[in-house]
Amino acid sequence: MPDTLGIDTSNYTTSSALLRDGKMFQSKKLLPVKAGEVGLRQSDAVFHHVRQLPEVLEELPFGGSSISAVGVSDRPRSMEGSYMPCFLAGMASAKAVSLALNVPLYAFSHQQGHIAAALYSSGRIELLRQHFIAFHVSGGTTEAVLCKPEKNGIFSTEIVARSLDLKAGQAVDRVGVMLGLQFPAGPELEKLALKSQKKFHIRPCLKGYDCSLSGIENKCRGMVNEGMPKEDTAAYCLQSILAALDGMAYSLKKRYGDIPLIFAGGVMSNSIIRKAMTAKYGAHFAEPALSADNAAGIAVLAALKGGIPIG
Repeated sequence: MPDTLGIDTSNYTTSSALLRDGKMFQSKKLLPVKAGEVGLRQSDAVFHHVRQLPEVLEELPFGGSSISAVGVSDRPRSMEGSYMPCFLAGMASAKAVSLALNVPLYAFSHQQGHIAAALYSSGRIELLRQHFIAFHVSGGTTEAVLCKPEKNGIFSTEIVARSLDLKAGQAVDRVGVMLGLQFPAGPELEKLALKSQKKFHIRPCLKGYDCSLSGIENKCRGMVNEGMPKEDTAAYCLQSILAALDGMAYSLKKRYGDIPLIFAGGVMSNSIIRKAMTAKYGAHFAEPALSADNAAGIAVLAALKGGIPIG
């Protein structure tokens, strides 16, 4: 069976994936961020991707492979004007591989890759033949998109809800750094939160289908200044994000009816949020390894675009 290669150079992860005989092989590496800082300049991100991508590709099992298509993320979202310099590093490498092997190159948005990874890892690729709502929740994005089927298993997206200010991943990282954790802070913040016994009664800040998350950072800073236990502050942060996503999902369900919900993005690897949203809505999540930025979904989309079976 032909193989497909996926490459994704997002804002904080250099990633590659090889889809072979229905099995996914991943290799990725976080971009280095100095202790105490909560991000990188785009020029620095591009530099680190250029350095790391050869190392990341070397870890894939290319021996005996027969690559028939290359997929790459070339922009954050599938919309006009969506652009970020960090994706240029992946585009350059993907184009070189495509030309060297004389195989087609397919470009997708980073968001499409996230959604495809969630569908693939949850065993729900068939949803690409119908309408569904996907939540993309990460450091740079907190939005829900209505996904509509197109040719060859590819789908279009329309934003139907979003955060009006702070993104969920930004809230997680800022609160985490506030608590002395290393960026990116998601996994360690979750460990802290799971130690807390407090259940906060949180009313999310919603405007129509959209949410506002900026109050989370301010509230958590106040909790830190008051000397509240770190685990309770972490729990408040994650429970607040959950409340906002719950409110958005409930409103969208009322608007679109019984439509499947898919959750993708690094923040959605959080077990607290996954458990609650799965129990209430029967939502589908990417497995943790495919929730954070990855090239797996890009490899899946390249296979579908090229008419290659994915297993």
